[in-house]
Amino acid sequence: MKRIIIFIFLGLLVTSCGSRRKTKQRKSTPKVVVTKPSKKTPVINSTFDYISYFKESAVNEMRLYDIPASITLAQGILESGSGKGRLARDANNHFGIKCHEWTGPRVYHDDDKDQECFRKYKDPSQSFRDHSEFLANRKRYAGLFKLKKDDYKGWAKGLRKAGYATDPKYPQKLISLIERYELYKFDTKTKNRRTNKRSSTNTKRHTVRKGDTLYSLSKLYNTTVDSIKQQNNLRSTELSIGQQLKISSN
Repeated sequence: MKRIIIFIFLGLLVTSCGSRRKTKQRKSTPKVVVTKPSKKTPVINSTFDYISYFKESAVNEMRLYDIPASITLAQGILESGSGKGRLARDANNHFGIKCHEWTGPRVYHDDDKDQECFRKYKDPSQSFRDHSEFLANRKRYAGLFKLKKDDYKGWAKGLRKAGYATDPKYPQKLISLIERYELYKFDTKTKNRRTNKRSSTNTKRHTVRKGDTLYSLSKLYNTTVDSIKQQNNLRSTELSIGQQLKISSN
């Protein structure tokens, strides 16, 4: 009887050890998820980083649209919180431009009113270009382009007067940023290079929007339909939304 009990005990012990081994083998290795940072989003830790990263974009827009680079940078810093604001991070919108007639991607954000519609861009460079076109193609800002390129104070006051912002302190905020970070030094980057080119014509870039025709663009830029077609190698008068055109105005 004792021998039988001993055999049963040994059998249970072997079975128990086997089940433990199986249990250990079933343990799975936890998966490690690696999140890759977005290639389109620059690492911006300060206003100096913002200026360093976007100064070339501002100067390039000044060459094409005659908007002082200091104004573009100051507006970008102010409107986007030096690139850290929600619109800049989630929508690449650095200038707080609302939807208006915009037909592209959009985001909604509380501003003057709850959940207002704002434009969304694929990358920051599109935001800088749309900012230039937003100012260049609206009559209410036309007076600004008669100012000297180094008159950042006139531009700052003119933007507020034309209705770009509702904050009465908006001009002084821009001027303060320009002088604090010496953004005015970027306004002279292309001064010598542009002197001869602007004697007779002024070439601008236009992104085709809904309702645009070659005829309407010729009137807007004081040129001719044939001139636009020739400059852009167009074989017909058909345009597509988002199409980029070079237009020389007289």
